[in-house]
Amino acid sequence: MNTEWFRYIGAAFVFGFSAIGSVIGARAAGLAAIGSWKRSYQANKQGSFLLVSFAGAPLTQTIYAFILMSRMLSSAKDPFFIMCSGIIAGISMSLSAMGQGQVAAAGCDAYGETGKGYSNYIIVVGLLETVALFTLAFTFSAL
Repeated sequence: MNTEWFRYIGAAFVFGFSAIGSVIGARAAGLAAIGSWKRSYQANKQGSFLLVSFAGAPLTQTIYAFILMSRMLSSAKDPFFIMCSGIIAGISMSLSAMGQGQVAAAGCDAYGETGKGYSNYIIVVGLLETVALFTLAFTFSAL
């Protein structure tokens, strides 16, 4: 029986799950950024361009998944192991992106309202990024 297709399933899962999480996270943060800009414009104030960094933060998980997917397709490890790794890593990166989007949305709201604390908010966004980076590094090394 040819089990080579497990490798492709794993690669598809890691990329697909991560991309789905990135879309959900970027949507949450993007909606908050737009809402914050709207409030600024209604008050005849300039909206902060810094909010774009919050809205785009969840997209990096898709880049990490692409790197991991490339490694999976070239790995000599057991294809079933690769599939399982892809599913778990994809779920992890997806949850990281979704959580990052929620935290970034709160950062957009807080910074848009006060104009203060950007560094603190982006650090918290970065903490959720670390989950995806750890997932990438540890899964990459296991493959």
